[in-house]
Amino acid sequence: MLFKTISASVYGIDAYPVEVEVDVASAFMKDFNVVGLPDNAVKESRERIKSALRNCGFEFPYGQGVTINLAPADLCKEGSGFDLPMALGVVGCQGQFFGKALDQMMFLGELSLDGNDDSALCFENFRPTAGPHRHPH
Repeated sequence: MLFKTISASVYGIDAYPVEVEVDVASAFMKDFNVVGLPDNAVKESRERIKSALRNCGFEFPYGQGVTINLAPADLCKEGSGFDLPMALGVVGCQGQFFGKALDQMMFLGELSLDGNDDSALCFENFRPTAGPHRHPH
């Protein structure tokens, strides 16, 4: 199942929207992969997300593969602020948000292992732009 949330990243002094696509697949893939130029802090989110979901009473899809795409894939994503939107995507793949409109909200935040997130941000009625401003290299 596929579930999408919106987050944001910074490139220089500009912020740009990042679409967080989470796919939970068959039991043949038991991996947790993050693609789309994530840095090490984003890659390490796997353990924070697993612990946070478990400690908040949600099931993690053990025995299934989780693939997370951070788009656009050509710009680097840095920091732990993607924990919350990725965790929401995993929970969303399990049907927890069925019928809820999360596509007009932007989520940012680092998760602690107990699931608390004092730094979480949620922007309602977010209107995605056409895409990030491309800086010449």
